Amino acid sequence: MPAKALYDYTEFNYEKPLFDLNDVRKVNPQRHEMEQLSGVVHIDRDNHGLVGFKEVTDDEFWIQGHMPGFPLMPGVMLCEAAAQLAGFYARKYDLLEAGDYLGFGGMNEVRFRRPVYPNSRLIICAQCTKVKKKRLAEFDFQGFVDGKMVYNGSMIGVPISR
Repeated sequence: MPAKALYDYTEFNYEKPLFDLNDVRKVNPQRHEMEQLSGVVHIDRDNHGLVGFKEVTDDEFWIQGHMPGFPLMPGVMLCEAAAQLAGFYARKYDLLEAGDYLGFGGMNEVRFRRPVYPNSRLIICAQCTKVKKKRLAEFDFQGFVDGKMVYNGSMIGVPISR
């Protein structure tokens, strides 16, 4: 397990994010049940990092079918939330200088450490570790709920054009 969080996510104001859901929608293409990012509370341009969050509610589309009676946020949705945070940063600041979207290119070393339940705030820290212009961006990511790491790993984003 990583020794510490990429950022001290406790120091940010989640009630007044730098970028709220409407701002995220100006950059990210996902809509409706596929929106997995509620806001962004911190941007670190010097180190290509950021902190965002997803309010996991009782209205999530997966609740009825993913462990009926004991809903757990699916790992694939946790990965999607991290990817949407990374995609927001890569597109907002044009890291790749290519593509209309940032798509999944792969994930490595992903570990799910604790379950995430409805009525939780999932806090996601991400940091870009490598950029190859017009080809890919690699990010490390970590997710936290109630002060505990719930998942972490690394991902590759690739430019996708319409």
